[in-house]
Amino acid sequence: MSVSVNSRRSRLRSSLAVVLTVLVVLPTAVLFLRVLNENTTQRDDTALKQKGIEYLVEMAPLISALAESQSSALQGVTDEPASLTAAVARVQGVDEKLGGDLDTTSRWSGLKEKIGRLTGLSGTAEEIYEAHLEVGDLALELYTEIRENAKLNQDAQSDIWYLQETVTADMPEAVTHVSRMGDLANMLAAAKSQQRAQLAVEFGAEIIAVQESVSELTDHLQAAAEDTESSTLASNTVNNLDSFRRGVEAANRGANLGGTPDVSILVTAQSTLTNALKALATVLLKEMSTLLDERADDLAYRRAEAWVLLVVAIVLLIVAAFWNSVRTARGSRATAADSRDVSVQGDNPPGFAGGGFGGTPAWER
Repeated sequence: MSVSVNSRRSRLRSSLAVVLTVLVVLPTAVLFLRVLNENTTQRDDTALKQKGIEYLVEMAPLISALAESQSSALQGVTDEPASLTAAVARVQGVDEKLGGDLDTTSRWSGLKEKIGRLTGLSGTAEEIYEAHLEVGDLALELYTEIRENAKLNQDAQSDIWYLQETVTADMPEAVTHVSRMGDLANMLAAAKSQQRAQLAVEFGAEIIAVQESVSELTDHLQAAAEDTESSTLASNTVNNLDSFRRGVEAANRGANLGGTPDVSILVTAQSTLTNALKALATVLLKEMSTLLDERADDLAYRRAEAWVLLVVAIVLLIVAAFWNSVRTARGSRATAADSRDVSVQGDNPPGFAGGGFGGTPAWER
């Protein structure tokens, strides 16, 4: 009976050990896989956004160069500005590198073709302006394509979201509309009486567009600065933002809505705004890149942490299994010893003195 009970206990302990191991291993494995998959998704998402930032770095000079090209063409210069040639080459390079990942190649190819047609463009001022207007709109659409395909506009971190809105929408729109405002002022000053009414309407629309872009840019930057973990964002944007505001104020004075625009003031203001926005774009893109780099480092740390915890769990399970096997082996040896003891006692029942040693059986006494 003792042998049977001990054997059953030993088998029960082994079964319980197996069940407990399974109950521990399965949830641990499922949890680890979920953590790993989520981490991988976030890492891929962050890497895609970093590619978007890299592409946007090359877009800011293109917008400024297109503004310069428009003004030069309206002044009778048919050659492509050197700044535009360089900007196109840089965007072409980054699109060859990242266009497949960001799905921008088709749109960039169309924009590049349109830019190429601007060289040697002839016609009336209105025709030249309309051609550049189309190219400028396509460039703004490329900005939208980049931020959407890089998922920058879906970022849950508020400071990054406000910064991307500033960099991909407010700033390029401000540069574009300020450029158009200045060029329309020149066209309005030189226009014949029958053309002035339409140009005045377009000029007024561009003034409003500039004011809206500036207002949104200021609001988004303020919101980003108020809700960020970056210790340098606010300080790095103050000077450039002040320069930008001074340029806007000068542009509004030169526009003189309702009166005669002062072209000389507008030209100076346009130059100030363009330089301020280029500097501001550089600062903001660097801040976004830093925030995303920090996120990537944090995700890498969490990934390593998950692997370490999994390894520790496996080691603990191996130790537990080994300890259980040792206990089982000891129990088996103890059971075998008990079995031998019972066997010996069964061969020499009470009352038997052991005839082999000269003893006398009880019934013969």
